[in-house]
Amino acid sequence: MVSISVFFPCYNECENIGPTVEKAIMVLEELNADFDVVIVDDGSFDGTGKIADDIADRDDRVKVVHHARNLGYGAALQSGFKAATKELVFYTDGDGQFDISEMPSLLALMDQYDIVSGYRLERKDSVIRRINGWCWTKLVCLLFALKIRDIDCAFKLYKRQVFDNITLSSTGALIDTEILARAASKGYRITQKGVHHYRRTAGEQSGANLKVILRAFKELLVLHRRIRRGD
Repeated sequence: MVSISVFFPCYNECENIGPTVEKAIMVLEELNADFDVVIVDDGSFDGTGKIADDIADRDDRVKVVHHARNLGYGAALQSGFKAATKELVFYTDGDGQFDISEMPSLLALMDQYDIVSGYRLERKDSVIRRINGWCWTKLVCLLFALKIRDIDCAFKLYKRQVFDNITLSSTGALIDTEILARAASKGYRITQKGVHHYRRTAGEQSGANLKVILRAFKELLVLHRRIRRGD
């Protein structure tokens, strides 16, 4: 039996979080998994938190972590990892741009690897976002000697023990880089798997504003120094 925690970081995803969680539960039940589902509401103001609480009230396999205010993507992921209780931890965003029915194909790889990092097949974002993502991934891989095709793809599966042995500091967009860089530096085995990406059908993207980008670059330089020092 697969033992897995699945979590969804979300910020103002009132139209997406319900169907996304419902689909996840269906997939996990078909796997006959020992599972729990965590919704991390990162300070939403559109009713996402209330919808998440209603889901949890109806299904005791679902729990909700609320941030009183928007703390950032990294903080949302950290809360999800801390709330995970099972042997494996999977996360994807609560915006419905990935199909969680592709998650089971990652499970077989966990016999040989500690982390499976997805990469987007035919990424359904604007040209600017695709160019920025490609440049960011290349820069990160150069700095940390990684061979990752899509560093920020929000479709990743981990052995939970990884998080017992690394300390995370990023609360913003650098979080995926920090996890993979610290895991690689400790010898954890990382592989990759292509997954389909879909256009957003509701809500608005919030991760590409200038403030978020500048914060990520600042954190990147700090992280590079820390890992070089062995911190």
